[in-house]
Amino acid sequence: MLSLKLFVVLSKAYKTMMERATKDMKQHGLSPSEFMILEVIYSKRKVPLQQIGDKILITSGSITYNIDKLEKKGLLRRVPSAEDRRITYAEITKEGDDLFDRIFPQHADVIHGMMNTLTTDEKLNTIELIKKLGKGVEE
Repeated sequence: MLSLKLFVVLSKAYKTMMERATKDMKQHGLSPSEFMILEVIYSKRKVPLQQIGDKILITSGSITYNIDKLEKKGLLRRVPSAEDRRITYAEITKEGDDLFDRIFPQHADVIHGMMNTLTTDEKLNTIELIKKLGKGVEE
C-alpha cells in the first residue's frame, strides 16, 4: 500500500507543478513543447533534430511539428549539416535568443518558487531518490 501511496503523491505533485510551469510557459506565447525545445537549443546553441527527443519527453512527430511552429515564429532555423546530408540541425535565431534571454530568468524564478519549500539538502536527497526510483523501473 505504501508504494501505491507514493505513486499517487508523486503523480499529484508532478501534475500540480507542471500545471504551474505550463501556465508560465503559455504566458510567453509558447506551448510547453515549444518552450522545452527552445530551452534545449538555447543552452546547446545548435542541436541535431534527431537528438532533441532524447533530451526532452516529446515524440519525434511532435518535435517536427513544434520545430515547424518555432521556425515560423522566427525563433529557430533548420541548418543542414555540411558533413552529413542525413543530419539537420536546429539553431536558435537572434529573435529566439532575445526572447529566451528575457523569459528564461523569469521562468527559472517560477520553478525556484515552487521548490522553495525544500532545503538544499532535501532537494539533493529528492533528486537522488527519484533518480533511483526511475532507474529501478528501467531495470
